[in-house]
Amino acid sequence: MDGESTRQRYQSVCQRINEARAKANREHETIHLVAVTKYAAMDQVRELIELGHVDFGEGRVQHFLKIAPQVQEYIDRRRAIGEGGDVSQARWHFIGHLQRNKARKLLSQVRLIHSVDSLRLAEEIQAGSENAESPVEVLVQINPSDDRKRYGIAPAAVRHLIEQIETMVTIRVRGLMAMAPAVENPEEARPVFERVHELFQEIQRSGVGGEHFDILSMGMSNDFEVAVECGANIVRVGSAIFGDTEVTETPTIETAGA
Repeated sequence: MDGESTRQRYQSVCQRINEARAKANREHETIHLVAVTKYAAMDQVRELIELGHVDFGEGRVQHFLKIAPQVQEYIDRRRAIGEGGDVSQARWHFIGHLQRNKARKLLSQVRLIHSVDSLRLAEEIQAGSENAESPVEVLVQINPSDDRKRYGIAPAAVRHLIEQIETMVTIRVRGLMAMAPAVENPEEARPVFERVHELFQEIQRSGVGGEHFDILSMGMSNDFEVAVECGANIVRVGSAIFGDTEVTETPTIETAGA
């Protein structure tokens, strides 16, 4: 990856997603790539916008509140001079652990919250979105491998949490999010992704979550191809696009995508 431009890395990730989708006979399905801005410079984000990319993810509240307005200002400026193309609005995904006392700061600015992992957090989102024009869309984050270094609830508790959230008027559960353990060989993540996909399908068949329950967010820079092969329709990729500009270690509990 050394010496490659952001454009080249981005195009390579898109190609690899398409190849994984074809390998799994999922050509008719849409796989959304969320470009995680944790290590991205603003000029790299601008380059993706120029390429027509729409979905961006951030796992830190303070960084999100800083970068999101800059991104929108750039999009508005391009539109004002007639260079907006097809990008009229960035779709922001919050993918990191969300503390209850910070949840309300994000609600009006994010398209999807990937990391709801407790009833108390859902209640805080509910309280902060009572005047929203439409429901806040969220994913329930599960911890499929019982890794104490990861956030998320146990698979056995997922259905009950979704049922509780479904009673809240201003929240809509769209699906599940999960992270595999950090491993060197992406194939080692396959059993975890397969278990999560099975759980996702079980919940769909049960009718919990209704017709809107259709998103499975799995896979990061090291394992997104395996995640696509196992049924993910959102992947969260940062360093494979933007490079490791700050650290080279695998993502920690602080974020859910890199």
